[in-house]
Amino acid sequence: MAILKILQYPDERLHKVAKSVARVDESTRKLVRNMAETMYAAPGVGLAATQVDVHERIIVVDVSDTHDQLQVFINPEIIASSGSSDYEEGCLSVPGIYETVCRAEKVTVRALNEKGEPFTLDAEGLLAVCIQHEMDHLVGKVFVEYLSQLKQTRIRAKLKKRLRETM
Repeated sequence: MAILKILQYPDERLHKVAKSVARVDESTRKLVRNMAETMYAAPGVGLAATQVDVHERIIVVDVSDTHDQLQVFINPEIIASSGSSDYEEGCLSVPGIYETVCRAEKVTVRALNEKGEPFTLDAEGLLAVCIQHEMDHLVGKVFVEYLSQLKQTRIRAKLKKRLRETM
């Protein structure tokens, strides 16, 4: 397994729309394993393939305190949602930035698991937020894009400055 490089906002590759996975095979499972290892090492609770510059509809999530309940969603679709909830979010592609975003409180998602088997899951709370957040990455959207233009500009400037200081 390998730790993959996570793209940093405002990298344009984060805005690419991911393609559906045509067939779940060993290369898909290897990517899932590498994404999980990358997410745990970061550390984070979710990661989309887009964030590691692979533009396929794959997300991994683990919101457990013990980090041993990995959930894999291949070609995920939200088929129902209800309610709304404000939640403070962060993102491995936007390190050190946390902002409140309003999302659906509950979602029902349909996807394939790492074996290519279809499943449906009802999620609420942090899991629902995380699924929605990661699925946004698959359509080229980063959570800061829910914020005002002023906040987005400040975040971009802050991250660019941080990048310059590390060079």
